[in-house]
Amino acid sequence: MRTSYLTSFIVLACLAAASLPVVAEQAPWGKGEVEAIAYSPQKVVYDVAVRDAKALEQVLDRVSFLNNIYNADPFSASIVVVLHGDEIPLFAIKNADKHMALMQRAQSLTVAGPIEFRMCRVAAKGHGFEPHEIHGFVKLVPMADAELVRLQREEGYAYMR
Repeated sequence: MRTSYLTSFIVLACLAAASLPVVAEQAPWGKGEVEAIAYSPQKVVYDVAVRDAKALEQVLDRVSFLNNIYNADPFSASIVVVLHGDEIPLFAIKNADKHMALMQRAQSLTVAGPIEFRMCRVAAKGHGFEPHEIHGFVKLVPMADAELVRLQREEGYAYMR
C-alpha cells in the first residue's frame, strides 16, 4: 500500500514538473505590452488626505512623475495638490526639523514645474494650525471641498485621488 502512494506521488510530481515550462511558455493571455501614448499637458487636481509621511511621499512620487510626463510645461500644464488630511502637520513650520527632507522635496516641486500646494484652512485649524504656522510655499484656501469643486467645474481640472 505504501508503494502505491509513493508511486502515485512520484508520477504526479513528474507530471507537474513536466508541465511547468509548458504553462509558462504558453502565456495563455499573451504578454503585456506598453502602449506608445504621448500625453499632452493637462490641468490636474489631486485630492490628498493621507495618514503619514510615507503616504505623502507616494503622492509626491505620482505628482512628480506626471509632471515629468508633461515635460514640466508651465504654459500648458497645471498640477494642484489640495491637502486636507493627516498630512497637514507635516507642513507645519514647527515640525520642519522632523520632516525637512520631505518638505524640501515638496517645495522643490513648486519651483521646478507647474505644481502648487493648497491646504484647507478648515482642516488646518482642525489640526491646530493657523496659516502663519504653515510653510510659505503652501497656499491656504477656505475649504478643500469647495476648492476641488471650483477647480473642476470652473477651471476644467481633471480630478485625481
